Amino acid sequence: MSIRTVLLYVCAVAVIAPGSQLLAALATQWGRDAPAPVAVLRAWRRPVPMVAAGLVGLMAAFGVVQTAFPSIIDHLERQPGAEWWRVLTALLVQSSGWSQLLFNLAALAAVAPIAERYLGPWRMVLIYGVSGVIAQAVSMAGWSRHGAGNSVAICGLVGALAAWYALRGAVSALRRTVLLIPAAGVTLCLLTNNHGVGILVGAALGAVLLGKRPLPTQHKIT
Repeated sequence: MSIRTVLLYVCAVAVIAPGSQLLAALATQWGRDAPAPVAVLRAWRRPVPMVAAGLVGLMAAFGVVQTAFPSIIDHLERQPGAEWWRVLTALLVQSSGWSQLLFNLAALAAVAPIAERYLGPWRMVLIYGVSGVIAQAVSMAGWSRHGAGNSVAICGLVGALAAWYALRGAVSALRRTVLLIPAAGVTLCLLTNNHGVGILVGAALGAVLLGKRPLPTQHKIT
């Protein structure tokens, strides 16, 4: 196993572990006596976060379409010399098949409702879209000219929540822990991995749009 591969795995852990802890802390508002996974799922309680539901539904719909008609991936993913609009359409399909589709769908279902409730619908869409498009554009410019997936946009939402919590969070230990997420973003960029771009763009937008906005309630980690 190469050093690059090892670093990529380390970065994945540095994003997923603190990110999961952050989501669990934010979700305690809806399930204080429930295990963390159950509390996260309760973010889908009524009133349903409609923008998050729309994103998950859109991703699921394109998952069905690309399964039924695999050739659509070739028409929507980023490719060398491809049309500029593929920085948008590359967020709609998953070029690595079912494993990528299921993982990204589960990640979006966990992150999006919490992001919408804390960031607000328009901020969530802005961060999701801008993070994803910039990451895809950087990839098309030379980092990884072939592929597709919306994980870079999900990373943008995680980066935004991490930056906001690092600035305004109530639990000092978690405020320090979530700094691992932008640190992993920097490392991923050094490895020319577009997920780092998504994380850092999301973190920057979160700091700018939400830096002075306090968390709605105080939370404890359960």
